[in-house]
Amino acid sequence: MKKFSTKTRSKTDFIKIDRQVSELIEESNLMEGVVTVFIPHTTAGITINENADPDVTADMELVLDRAVPWEGGYSHFEGNTAAHVKATMMGSSAQVIVSGGKLQLGTWQSLYFCEFDGPRTREVWVKGISE
Repeated sequence: MKKFSTKTRSKTDFIKIDRQVSELIEESNLMEGVVTVFIPHTTAGITINENADPDVTADMELVLDRAVPWEGGYSHFEGNTAAHVKATMMGSSAQVIVSGGKLQLGTWQSLYFCEFDGPRTREVWVKGISE
């Protein structure tokens, strides 16, 4: 297993992590298999989505805020219930096929680290399994 850190800039932040994951795949000499990218945090998640238009992540933030507003009369004493719910909606891991030593993402796809309780320094864990 390999790890890397990422710094988020705001309460909600979507950070492309393709480059960091690809570098770890290269370091591991994984040519054919699957990589799992895991987010070990309860207020952050991961998703695969469009990388061509930055309005997509802006719209994702807008829709998530509408669905789970920050203020909502929640019981959780830390005051970050919305972040926990959004992280659960995104999920804590993603798997991507690796072929020829490269992530096999669609033309417009990228892996995004999803921050919902930032800004913070976060970890991303990566584990590759070869064929």
